[in-house]
Amino acid sequence: MPASITLARAMTLALAAVPGALWASQFNYSIFGSIEHSDNITLSDNNPVSQNVFTPGFNFSYSQLGSILQANVSGTFQYNDYLGNQFANQTQTQLAGQANWTVLPKRLDFTVEDYAGVEPVDSLASNAPNNRQQTNVLSLGPTLHLQFGTVMRAQVELHYLNSYASKVKDFNSSRGSAAFRLFRDLNPTDTLSLNAESERVRFDNGFSVESVDGVSETIPTPNYTRDEAYARYTSTLAHLDIDVLGGWSRIDFDHAHGDSKPMGKVNVQWQFSPHQSLTAYGAYQFSDAAQDMFLQPGQSVVNVLDENPTDFLYNPGGGISTGNLVIDSEVYLERTLQATYTYHDERLQLSVTPSYDKLGYLNNPTFDQSTRGGTISLNYRLTPNTALTGFINAEKLKYTSFVRTDKTYRYGVDLGHQMTPHWSWHVSYIRQIRNSDAVAQSYHENEVFFSVVFRR
Repeated sequence: MPASITLARAMTLALAAVPGALWASQFNYSIFGSIEHSDNITLSDNNPVSQNVFTPGFNFSYSQLGSILQANVSGTFQYNDYLGNQFANQTQTQLAGQANWTVLPKRLDFTVEDYAGVEPVDSLASNAPNNRQQTNVLSLGPTLHLQFGTVMRAQVELHYLNSYASKVKDFNSSRGSAAFRLFRDLNPTDTLSLNAESERVRFDNGFSVESVDGVSETIPTPNYTRDEAYARYTSTLAHLDIDVLGGWSRIDFDHAHGDSKPMGKVNVQWQFSPHQSLTAYGAYQFSDAAQDMFLQPGQSVVNVLDENPTDFLYNPGGGISTGNLVIDSEVYLERTLQATYTYHDERLQLSVTPSYDKLGYLNNPTFDQSTRGGTISLNYRLTPNTALTGFINAEKLKYTSFVRTDKTYRYGVDLGHQMTPHWSWHVSYIRQIRNSDAVAQSYHENEVFFSVVFRR
């Protein structure tokens, strides 16, 4: 799906059914322009290419909390102009959008979710300009609500899902899902639910393999059915939120052996003092690239316009960064652990985030991998209008089906100044280093950014 179509869908999702008198108070945006200089934009180990890039773009957010329409949409559109004419210019879109139309109050809703981003074409290669593609996942369908007394209720969901990648075509799929959920309110803060879900996945394209006699042939991507049954407990207190689910999941492939495993997720958010908080997340589940692009239960759309001191370190130009998903049709067993400690006061903000992730693919073990790493970021406000931010990130990625280990280090600093209530500028420096035992995959790069932002 071209970026222009994705953006048009986003704007339609955001602006549909919005009264003209309310539009200005619910739609916000920022316009940015940045100049980047990289001394190794292809991340090459032996042939670095120095390049200047001009990136104009805009961020937007839209929210609606009406009785008929509830929506939360946030996105970015940018154009990468490679001034050295060594690479084709790029138009990129990033979007996270949710909308709910109340057809019959307390009885029938129609929901739409859409998520677009930029992901690598080849996950084993470096993040060069020609190794990026646009991706998009869409979900839409009705939800029927049933009420059984004051503490018991249920809902039935029927959704159509679609996944698309601009270059890796075996990622493209159409999916249908059905779910039944039974909820019981234990008290005003705690809820227990029983959930049954079934999803049918059909891929649009096959992929090529090499047979024993050396002849390449195309075989169908294995379509499959995923069935899950689990219980979920949520608790929302003044300073503590708990979300725990556990159950069983089964995958049945059309042309391969299936598998079944227990599944579980834990998400805890604890604000243990006015200035300190701790978030912990863990998961053991079947997943795939398309499913990982959707928000998980309990997550919400992050407003790209919200003030976050470290944004300009992860997106120094104010725009879009490339993700790290393996874009294909494969299903994997995922084991994930992540925690975030945050401290903040009037001038200082500190964040520490360790993480662990292990993926075991069910049909093709090529990308079996484990990742360990962490990020430390620090923001200090020098004056009411000037802030200095720094970060360091370290990651060890090990592929278990072949001999390869990548150790990647990334660190940087940013100086930002708010000139007026609407205008600000940033100067950023980032260095990244990768040491890999794979041929031609080690590199180092220095990047310098200057950005100007107008915020409505």
